[in-house]
Amino acid sequence: MRRFFTAGRSGEHGVAPAAAARGRQHNIFEAAATYVSACAEDDQQGIDEASSWVSPEALSFGVNELACRAVIALARERDESPQSVARSLLGLPVG
Repeated sequence: MRRFFTAGRSGEHGVAPAAAARGRQHNIFEAAATYVSACAEDDQQGIDEASSWVSPEALSFGVNELACRAVIALARERDESPQSVARSLLGLPVG
């Protein structure tokens, strides 16, 4: 059985202490989606909030998963390889 963790630094029931204090549990994918969209909108408050929901390691995993899924979706949409899409998004030469 695959298990998803809500935080690396866990309080009671694996919930990050800040989330436990608010009584709302956030998973790594919610944190990643909120964090990335806040970064795209230059929303420091949103970045800080999402960062408090899970451990830095869990957030990094979630952001990585979101990036992979986004690149795959764009590659399918554009009928290109994931590598060429990723390089294009970062302004790198597509070789």
